[in-house]
Amino acid sequence: MRFFQEEDEPGISLVSMTDIVFLLLIFFMVSTQFITFQRRLNISLPKSKAGSIAKKKKEYIIEITKQKEIFLNGKRVDLKSLSAIIESESNIPKRSALIRADKSLPYGFVIKVLGILKASGLQEVGIAVIK
Repeated sequence: MRFFQEEDEPGISLVSMTDIVFLLLIFFMVSTQFITFQRRLNISLPKSKAGSIAKKKKEYIIEITKQKEIFLNGKRVDLKSLSAIIESESNIPKRSALIRADKSLPYGFVIKVLGILKASGLQEVGIAVIK
């Protein structure tokens, strides 16, 4: 009579590892299908005189240094020219701005820039921070 059971050698079960690999493969295959937002079909569109071209979104990047120097999309401007440039492009429907200001600036100076942007009709204004 045998009173002891024979134990299997310890090892990694390849069956469960294979299942995990197949599950990951299926997950990545399905998730890549959600990445393509717009499918391209070969469609010939008709011409029309009343058609209009969709205008793209205009984005402004405003950077303010410690010395209160203002840069609009990389070009140095002052408060008056900032206002003039943004107001001159008020006919563009989708405009947004991102303000990157130095943390040592007085709060009031950044508020002046925000006021110029809001007075010019910009609805989307963001302030960049570090997480």
